Amino acid sequence: MTSTTEQAVPTTHDTPAPGVRATARITAAVSRGTTTLPVLDGDGPFELRRLRSRGTEARVCVVGAMSAPLGGDRLRIEATARQGATLHITSAAATLALRGPTTQHASYDVHLTVAEDAELRWLPKPLICAAGSNLRQTWTIDLAPTARFMLREEQVLGRTGEPSGRVATRLTVRRGGHVLLDQEAAYGPGAPGWDGPAVLADHRATGQILIVDPAFEKKPPKVQLLSDTPRDGQAVLTPLVGPAVLVTAVAPDGLRLRHLLDTAQRAGRRLAGADHEPGERRPHAPRASTDPKEPSQILV
Repeated sequence: MTSTTEQAVPTTHDTPAPGVRATARITAAVSRGTTTLPVLDGDGPFELRRLRSRGTEARVCVVGAMSAPLGGDRLRIEATARQGATLHITSAAATLALRGPTTQHASYDVHLTVAEDAELRWLPKPLICAAGSNLRQTWTIDLAPTARFMLREEQVLGRTGEPSGRVATRLTVRRGGHVLLDQEAAYGPGAPGWDGPAVLADHRATGQILIVDPAFEKKPPKVQLLSDTPRDGQAVLTPLVGPAVLVTAVAPDGLRLRHLLDTAQRAGRRLAGADHEPGERRPHAPRASTDPKEPSQILV
């Protein structure tokens, strides 16, 4: 008698990738002379709150609905300011990057699009990279030639009394289809020379402000050193090839970094001739009246 035994075939199970996958979307458009928000879709850790408008400006606050980013997370925010719209995006609190249940890196991608005669300001609270975290953050920005834009970035490397986590960033800005700025940076364990004298030295906070405004085409700004005492950090304002300025700052801690960037933001607005409050209509050039008895008027 012969018996045969069938060999068991191992069953394969698709293991879900660790971490959260989420994409939040914001769209601002002009309707009846003011900016509205036809798209305001939160997802995962991103809860989007509509704030009180200022003038014609729409304001959105990103509220953290859960702890993120953690290792393995893949997060993304997409925001669009359509023609003539004015959009201000901020966050309710600082973003805390943590290690999470896996050693994989987390990613946080921001895609911003600003159409003709539109304005978008991306001004979130700081990013804190806790010990053991590993984050890759990107900003991809597409601007129309007449668009105005402001981006503010603050990074604090480690909480009080702990070493820094690792963070790698890339900022890519295109204006009218041409690259205006493309830069990369990396800080924390494994990043070559990040705590050396050529990069941060003893500082543990770094940030930047990018301002793009067609007003800079007529009067390009000059290089300015914006810090008074080096022990409290240093900041420099540098014009870019194009109607833009870039402020880069380093400081011993997040509080002193914020002070430097607040000063730089006010300086950048003055250089752009921003004599109006955000959301107010900018004055246009005078237009001659067709009636010879009627003086020319400035249309606002």
